[in-house]
Amino acid sequence: MNDFIITSDDTVDLPSDYCAAHKLPLIPMSYMIDGKTYKGEKDLSIKEFYDRIRAGAMPTTSQINPVEGKAALLPYAKQGLDILHIAFSSGLSGTYQNMCLVADELMEEYPGIRVYVVDSLCATMGEGLLVFKAVAMKESGCTMDEIINWLEGNKLHLIHNFTVNDLFHLYRGGRVSRATAFVGTMVNVKPLMHMDDEGKLVAVGKTRGRKKSLLWLVDRMEQQIKGFEDQNDWVFVSHADCVEDAEYVKKLIEDRFHIPNILINFIGPMVGSHAGPGMVTLHFMGNPR
Repeated sequence: MNDFIITSDDTVDLPSDYCAAHKLPLIPMSYMIDGKTYKGEKDLSIKEFYDRIRAGAMPTTSQINPVEGKAALLPYAKQGLDILHIAFSSGLSGTYQNMCLVADELMEEYPGIRVYVVDSLCATMGEGLLVFKAVAMKESGCTMDEIINWLEGNKLHLIHNFTVNDLFHLYRGGRVSRATAFVGTMVNVKPLMHMDDEGKLVAVGKTRGRKKSLLWLVDRMEQQIKGFEDQNDWVFVSHADCVEDAEYVKKLIEDRFHIPNILINFIGPMVGSHAGPGMVTLHFMGNPR
């Protein structure tokens, strides 16, 4: 049996020091803003990215194509490593399908290896939490098959609840109508959304005022976490350049659930391009999604 490596996409929005410490390779997705293409934070920091959006820029994103995907995984195939790749939701991108093509090509060219691609049906730090758990399983000695079975059996229990601060970004991305965006902004309506079982972003309600929308994230968690308490030693909160709001949600979770480990990080450009500044997401294990 070959040794194996876990890989993913940079849509996981995990801290770079975590990825380095756990030797987790991430394939970067590209985006274009103000006529220039970027990957990762090498040339444009995440703070600069959101500042550009606030100044009126309208970024566009690209999926990982088969050439890019193969180039990223080829070094591991050449080493004879099996590869478990956890991909960005197929409900939001064609990346998963492209990585399946890459897997088939690599296994044909290197018949001694196995490449398995998981459709995470997750995004941002929800995908990150799924990867985080897979890495922990590997480091505890689990086999690739054990991890695959857990991922496929539990990915739809990876909850994504979120709210945004500006409906116009969702309108631009086709998530709400122009009329809804205009009226909602006028009356301070905040959409309440989640990721469904198809890995798509879906509205489930609305409230008036920012604080109420953030409180909803934690109230909904209280309903969905029942029966999964022992799987929530870690909870992830991601934000689109609104760390104070993320810290507020973290404090609510600490006070209500006494969960010891809560990780906060930025939402990266792939999701941030469509949601805009002010998005806050809460990720944990629960039911129903």
